[in-house]
Amino acid sequence: MGQNISLMSLDGFEFEAYRCEAEGDVRGGVIVVQEIFGVNEHIRDITERFAALGYTAIAPALYDRWNKGFMGGYNADDIAVGRELKTKANADLDTVMMDVKATRDHLATFGKTGIVGFCWGGFVAWIAACRIEIQASAAYYGGGIIDFNDEEPKCPTIAHFGLQDKSIPMHEVEAIKMAHPQADIFVYEADHGFHCDQRDQFNPRAANIAGMRTVRLFDTVLSS
Repeated sequence: MGQNISLMSLDGFEFEAYRCEAEGDVRGGVIVVQEIFGVNEHIRDITERFAALGYTAIAPALYDRWNKGFMGGYNADDIAVGRELKTKANADLDTVMMDVKATRDHLATFGKTGIVGFCWGGFVAWIAACRIEIQASAAYYGGGIIDFNDEEPKCPTIAHFGLQDKSIPMHEVEAIKMAHPQADIFVYEADHGFHCDQRDQFNPRAANIAGMRTVRLFDTVLSS
């Protein structure tokens, strides 16, 4: 359904991305941001789902600057590599935002652009809402948002968290909610990674409700 393409950032760096054309009338564009595991099968599947809903969707390979073409699974070795790459990417967050901007610019011809991210991608989606021009943002279990809690999203933003997520304690979620009353913060009876049907933490009820809320945000903001 999709195709691999190359995008160029402002500094001339070329990185890979997975692009899916919208089915039917185009409602806008959606950037799909990876977990720590790269643009793997799960992220490609999500990108295809947004295309089926009428959004031209692109999943940029935001780890390409540190490990070209990395696509991990959910075993201990891949988790270790993914976490190491996340540390490198977070240390160069301005460059990550530059690559997100390049993805957004590629989607500009399709109308308004939203961003959705999972795990590390949830953090990236939140930061993008704060730092670059984007029209809507949906962040799933974005660890690290609390460290930038003084930054304010500049577009309609929602965030999804799991009550049993030990990596993002509820006191952090409450602090985010208090600092950003204009954002919609949702908490589910679920663990980290609840939206990924390839992980043990998958929770279909939480995934479906969060998915409906995300699509409603994009339909309301991007299609208007």
